[in-house]
Amino acid sequence: MSPFRASAGFTEDWQHFRFAVDGGVATITLDRPDRLNALTFSVYADLRDVLRELPHRDDVRVVVLTGEGRGFCSGGDVQAIIGELVTADPKRLLEFTRMTGGVVQAMRECPLPIIAAVNGTAAGAGAVIASAADFRLVARSGTFAFLFTKVGLSGGDMGAAYLLPRIVGLGRATELLMLGESIGAEEAERIGLATSVVDDAELAGRAGDLARRLADGPTMAYANTKMLLSRELDMDLAGALELEAMTQALLMKTADHAEFHRAFTSRREPRWSGT
Repeated sequence: MSPFRASAGFTEDWQHFRFAVDGGVATITLDRPDRLNALTFSVYADLRDVLRELPHRDDVRVVVLTGEGRGFCSGGDVQAIIGELVTADPKRLLEFTRMTGGVVQAMRECPLPIIAAVNGTAAGAGAVIASAADFRLVARSGTFAFLFTKVGLSGGDMGAAYLLPRIVGLGRATELLMLGESIGAEEAERIGLATSVVDDAELAGRAGDLARRLADGPTMAYANTKMLLSRELDMDLAGALELEAMTQALLMKTADHAEFHRAFTSRREPRWSGT
């Protein structure tokens, strides 16, 4: 555990999704299959909080986010969320929208690699959450749909108008966010939204293989790569070069970099420690 925590301990029981840690891999499984894993207020809040807590744990090096059943996440639950918010005052509405954005912010600021194993429908908020992951492994039955304009809201929700153009380009992002049409897994891969597409039966295994590779690798190198990718999106070249120079200079003093040199000279594979 990080030595820089105060009196609050780790949450032992996440009530609104399944959570398990095995061999450095934390798996978060959205678990409302009868509702295609639609999000409630409580699921949003727990996702935000678990993603902020995980970087402080010593037993987690990578995160896998997936859904139970035939859907990854169908977005906000129409009855549980939209029905209630229709009568909410502006203060309550802003509290909600800031909370949903907090999930994406926590994902992008989390130094751990995050894999979205998209096992079916990823719609609305579910599509944005998948977009905020570092890797998107998508089952052939998977679909993406950014549905916000179809319910009379802005297509830019939860950071979608920030994330999506940086993944697929402004033209494709405009089409997806304005029209809200569903696209299949192969199209998502073609435009760069899906990292890779796999047969449905192979999704869990492929996600596990990638998670294992990341968990066994040089985690400080991965964390800093993710940080640089996020920070440099809005920097000029001079600032980006300076940030990369400082980061590399620090990483050159890590145990993992020294281990690479020992392994190289001994002609063996490195034994990464993550330090």
